Amino acid sequence: MPRPPDPAKRRDLLEQVREYVVHNGLADLSLRPLAKALNTSDRMLLYYFGTKEQMITEALDIYERRPLLRTRDLLETMGSPTDPAGLRRFLEEVWRQFGEPDVRAALPLYLETMSASVLHPDRYGPVMRDIVTEWTELLTAIFRDLGMTEDRARTQATLLTDALFGLLNAPLADGHWDRAHKAFHVLLDSLEPGWHTLA
Repeated sequence: MPRPPDPAKRRDLLEQVREYVVHNGLADLSLRPLAKALNTSDRMLLYYFGTKEQMITEALDIYERRPLLRTRDLLETMGSPTDPAGLRRFLEEVWRQFGEPDVRAALPLYLETMSASVLHPDRYGPVMRDIVTEWTELLTAIFRDLGMTEDRARTQATLLTDALFGLLNAPLADGHWDRAHKAFHVLLDSLEPGWHTLA
């Protein structure tokens, strides 16, 4: 009877795969160079994960949701906003966290993973759909707690989610993070007055 894979070794490999992909991307990823960089073999990687796509999906599964997990932690720490000013402070902190070095350094991979999930959902799963849905649901609940109707809360959450992804992705192409920062605050300036009318 074959020996089952070592769970500790598997976790270690997943973390190494994640680090490799963060630095090298998904586009030209192949098993042999990856295995060589990890001081193992492509056969060993397949033994632990079955397929390349399964390995990548598992390696990125936690990572791609880390900004969302941080935001949920932030909600637990700060509590759900109880007024428009508190909501703005919360959103500003979410934006600040996206600017932290470890998150920003991995944003290209974040975008590549979401794009790959749109082009190849059979390989990578519905990552883009799931991430957008989770962010929208989280923000919808916050707006609802402020007293907005379900429809209005979801519309506001959709606007913020879509705008946030756009403001994070554009600077990856042009490098203008300062403009994105200003644009995010202009967006909040335009939305905040409407949050005071909650009906």
